[in-house]
Amino acid sequence: MSGTQRTDDRPGAPERDGEQRTDDAIVVTAPGEIAVRPVPQNTGPVAVRMLYSGVSAGTELSFLTGTNPALHSRFDAEFGLFRPGADDAYPVERLGYMEVGEITETTEFGPPVGTTVALTCGHRTATRVDPRTDRLVVLPDDLDPVLGVYVAHMGPICANGLLHAAAEECGTDVRTLGDGVRGRQVAVVGGGVVGLLTGLLARHHGAASVVVLDPTAERRAAAQGLGLDALDPDAADPADVLKSRWRHGAGDRGADVVFQCRGRTAALAMALRLLRPQGTVVDLAFYSDDGSALQLGAEFHHNGLGVRCAQIGRVPRGTAHRWDRERLSAETLDLLRHHGPAVREHVVTDVVPFAEGPALLRDLSARRRHVIQAVLAC
Repeated sequence: MSGTQRTDDRPGAPERDGEQRTDDAIVVTAPGEIAVRPVPQNTGPVAVRMLYSGVSAGTELSFLTGTNPALHSRFDAEFGLFRPGADDAYPVERLGYMEVGEITETTEFGPPVGTTVALTCGHRTATRVDPRTDRLVVLPDDLDPVLGVYVAHMGPICANGLLHAAAEECGTDVRTLGDGVRGRQVAVVGGGVVGLLTGLLARHHGAASVVVLDPTAERRAAAQGLGLDALDPDAADPADVLKSRWRHGAGDRGADVVFQCRGRTAALAMALRLLRPQGTVVDLAFYSDDGSALQLGAEFHHNGLGVRCAQIGRVPRGTAHRWDRERLSAETLDLLRHHGPAVREHVVTDVVPFAEGPALLRDLSARRRHVIQAVLAC
């Protein structure tokens, strides 16, 4: 086919003469130890040279600090339970899920050579994939490829949050992502990447008001740069502030929906306090603490509140026939078409060379550096 290339010396070429080919990847070798190491090349007829790889700091740092549950237990998919014991937890060779690359070798069922795609393969310089089983999202030519890091996975995570809010309102009959936020008062706890993109999606889909709560001034400034309101939860009781602002009737004050996007149970506790009676927290956070900050006998119980986990592995029950991962990626692309320049200016704070990735993650782990979205340039 036109555009197909078969050159064994290119990155991602198949092994020859029994030689095992490798690609460079960022690998966590033990708690606190991270480096660029050669890893075995993946198999597949399509070769991809990486351009950019986005850092998902919360998840990735949990592997570096040794707090990720998967390091100490294994998930029993049949029973939906974590079981004691994890086999060969280290090294962690697949770190990250926000990649953009260029097709350098293809086949009759793959994108043409030169196509820019979004995919999830971890921080590495190249990979091989099979388009029949591996997910590739072709990026439009007019999209800044740095923003492409959101299209395959991170953007769908945030869109899935809105989908869960919509399902709370409409059940299985969700027609648009705006069904759960349009005309409503929305709070977002956490001004990291997930919180900012989720808040921007809510605004894009017609929320009456979106307030992002974060104690970090830089993140509040980013929220305001995206056209969102921002609140410092340490300056005053945020529940008092928002419930004074959002009154629906006698004894009915607070946010219609709260998106919880900060990986601390104290943030979930705060999110519950922001809600109007019988409201729902849509939880997009990943937790690694012990949950002691929750007081479920307080507002959660007395106000009849709900918590819905919007984990990316599932869309709301009964909606999968309409809302698959491809549609969530399409919603992400739509958001970036309308707001891409603002996201690039206010969310993507750092673009660093791939080789500096381990040092960046060590600095983030030690709190020596603050970023919102760091992107590795491969």
